[in-house]
Amino acid sequence: MLKRLVKTMRRDERGITGLETAIILIAFVVVASVFAYTVLSAGIFSSQKGQEAVYTGLQHARSTLELKGDVVAVSNGTAVQSLVICIASALNGEKIDVTEPTDNGNGTAAGNSTNVVVVSYASKNVRTDDLAWTAAQLGKGNGDHMLDPGETFEMTIALTGVGEAVGTYQTIDIEIKPPVGSVLIVERTTPAALAKYMILH
Repeated sequence: MLKRLVKTMRRDERGITGLETAIILIAFVVVASVFAYTVLSAGIFSSQKGQEAVYTGLQHARSTLELKGDVVAVSNGTAVQSLVICIASALNGEKIDVTEPTDNGNGTAAGNSTNVVVVSYASKNVRTDDLAWTAAQLGKGNGDHMLDPGETFEMTIALTGVGEAVGTYQTIDIEIKPPVGSVLIVERTTPAALAKYMILH
C-alpha cells in the first residue's frame, strides 16, 4: 500500500514547463516596457513644460522696459504738470509699440486710443489709469513708433488729469505697462519748492 501511495505521488508531481516560463518572462518584459514608457513620457512632458516656462520668462524679461537717465518734472510753479523720462528695451530684446494715445483734452487717454502701452498714476490720495502721454525718438533710430533694441524714446507724461494737484513733498508712483512683460514703476518725491524743471529723486 505504501508503494502504491509513493507511485501515485510521483505520478501527480508537476513542474513548470518551458512554455510557461516563457509566458511569465514575456509578461514581465511587457509590464516593464509599459512602466518604462510611462516614466519616459512623464519625464519628456515635464521637460517640455520646463522649457516653455523658461522661454515664457525670457520673453517677458526681453519685453520689459527700463528707465534711462533721470526723471524730470515740469511745473508751473504751483503744481507739477508733466514728467519727462527716457525708456529703452531691457536686454535689447523684443520690440515694443509706443504709439501715443489720443488726449481727451484733460490729461487722460481717449476711449478710442490705439495705444498698447498704458501709463497709470498713484499717490496716497488718488489713482488714475490711462494717462495721456507722448513719445519722441532720441538719437539713432528708424523713425517709426516701435521701440527697437538699441533705441531710446523720451516719454512726456501729463499729470494734469490725475485728479489732484501734484505739489511739494509729494511721493508719486508712475506705472508704465507694456503689452507683454513687467511693469516699469517709477517712484519719486517732489522737492520743497517747485521750479520750472526739476530732477526728482
